[in-house]
Amino acid sequence: MKGTYLIFAKANEESDKEVVSILSKMNNVEREKNRKSYYGSLSNLTKHVLGGTVFLLSLLRESVAKNSKAIKALDLLANIKIPEAKKLKEDDWKALCLGLKTANKAYIDFISALTDKDFTAPVKINWYKGKPASVPVYFMLQQLISHGLHHRGQISQILDSLKIDNEYSGINVKFLSKK
Repeated sequence: MKGTYLIFAKANEESDKEVVSILSKMNNVEREKNRKSYYGSLSNLTKHVLGGTVFLLSLLRESVAKNSKAIKALDLLANIKIPEAKKLKEDDWKALCLGLKTANKAYIDFISALTDKDFTAPVKINWYKGKPASVPVYFMLQQLISHGLHHRGQISQILDSLKIDNEYSGINVKFLSKK
């Protein structure tokens, strides 16, 4: 199980690098333009990907509290400053990009630190009217994977409509050759 989730975490990192690379080549006005997505602009979609990653990973802290390496990985999340502005300035964009890089390191380090038992540890949630009151760590990790794929797919669709080449909404294997 760990190997599979580590592949997803590394694929997530590679896809976020591609998003940042493509969007950083755009000027700030183009990134901030309302593209009629739920989150409006491309930068706000990217900000939501980061916010979701930080939120979902943060939910796992209590579940793996006895695993010091996993907790150390999650500690990296405290260094992330998610820009609050609705319209980001260039410095906000740079902070967002740095936040994605840090979140991906935390995500990969977290997965690397997990034991088989950690994957089935309960994560307390207060969703679904209390039924269930908890879900396993592996379920929350699957939600994290789905969340990133969904929103990067939205970014890809917008870029497609702008006729901007992008390759991160499909199958990405570049990270497999990295050590």
